[in-house]
Amino acid sequence: MKITGTALSLNVADPAASAEFAATHFGFTEAMADDGFISLAHPDAGVNVIFLRTGLGTFKPASIAGPAGQGLLIVFVVDDIDAEFARIAAAGAVVVTEPETEPWGERYCQFADPNGLVWQLVQWV
Repeated sequence: MKITGTALSLNVADPAASAEFAATHFGFTEAMADDGFISLAHPDAGVNVIFLRTGLGTFKPASIAGPAGQGLLIVFVVDDIDAEFARIAAAGAVVVTEPETEPWGERYCQFADPNGLVWQLVQWV
C-alpha cells in the first residue's frame, strides 16, 4: 500500500468555529469547504483536518455519526512548547492543561476549541 495523504475527519456542531480555532492558534488554512464541511491543511503537519457538521446525511456509517470529542485528542509535536503555550493562551484559547512533564519525558499542554475538542501540544524532553 502506498499512502499519499492523511486526514482526520471530525463531526462537530459548528465546523466554522473549530476551523477558525485551528487557523488562529495552529496555522491551518482552508483547503476546501462546502455546506457542512471544512477541510484544513497545514504546511508542516502532513495531515488535513476536516470538520463535518454533525448530522450530515452523507456521513457513513450512520451508526457512528455522533459528535467527535470524548476520548479524542488532536496532538501535534512542537519544538518549544512553553513558547507555543504562552502564545496560544495569550490569544485567548481555553486552557485545559497547562504545560506539565510526564516521568517518561513527554511535556504537554492542552486547549479546548469552541466545540469542546481538545488540542494537545507535545515536546519530548
